[in-house]
Amino acid sequence: MSGNVLKLFTANANPALAEEVAECMGIHVGLSKVKTFCDGEIALEINESVRGADVFIIQPTCYPVNNNMMELLIMIDAMRRASAQRITAVIPYYGYARQERKTKARDPISAKLVANLLTAAGADRIITMDLHANAIQGFFDIPVDHLLAAPILAEYYKSRNISDLVIVSPDVGGVTRARGLANRLGVDIAIIDKRRPEANKSEIMHVIGDIKGKNVIMIDDIIDTAGTITKGAAVLRQMGAKDIYACCTHPVFSPPALERLESSLIKEVVTTNSITIYPERQGHCTKIKVISIAALLSEAIVRIHENLSVSRLFDEK
Repeated sequence: MSGNVLKLFTANANPALAEEVAECMGIHVGLSKVKTFCDGEIALEINESVRGADVFIIQPTCYPVNNNMMELLIMIDAMRRASAQRITAVIPYYGYARQERKTKARDPISAKLVANLLTAAGADRIITMDLHANAIQGFFDIPVDHLLAAPILAEYYKSRNISDLVIVSPDVGGVTRARGLANRLGVDIAIIDKRRPEANKSEIMHVIGDIKGKNVIMIDDIIDTAGTITKGAAVLRQMGAKDIYACCTHPVFSPPALERLESSLIKEVVTTNSITIYPERQGHCTKIKVISIAALLSEAIVRIHENLSVSRLFDEK
């Protein structure tokens, strides 16, 4: 595939990230225009040839999820009809990932539906980052490259040189993620175990592991309304933790997340630019530190284009 021209495109979800990735690669973002008709229909123009090209489309399916999803699907379809050699959908944040299983009768599995739509539209490959559930990779019958933010987060915290550190998973399901960061930092982990004894009763939270007198970092893939992370911080403080930090890959930050974080016991919240943070919708918080994933995405894109290993990017050293 390295003999084909690599072209990078984006729609409206996170054009700033696409521009940064293009700058890292020394190329320009492809010429395209996405418009919306008065009735809400999306119209697309591709203003340069993609015939025979290795096309990468950067488009996280974040708020507004359905609009951004349709923009991506329509752009994939346009590239396929314009005879692109290969189309890779670069989806740093995979919308509907939290609907990946049936929890009760008659539930949809929306994450699988989205996988089907992307494949039917004409995507040949998927690049994504820190899926809510790793099993979502199996929903696709095309190759999926699953990138991790842990190396970037670990480098940041190494530069902070925080002493007496413990990594905390805010729930049992995030233990693997917490372990990955802890291994890179050479520290221990703890787990917040959430239980609800019966319906309509207050939630009881226990901490598994030693955090008394320690500085802690809570890690999650997504911070949405920030209820879990801020309640977890309160419990950690009650259990004797010192400074409390939090980090995530995807800053969904649905209101009132930023207000909760600002008034919480959390000292700093580190996240990536997989999603654009819009203050006019999400509010303001002085504790947010955003780390760019552009270099990681650009390296992954180049490696895929040149048929090199992507997993080498995440070897723990």
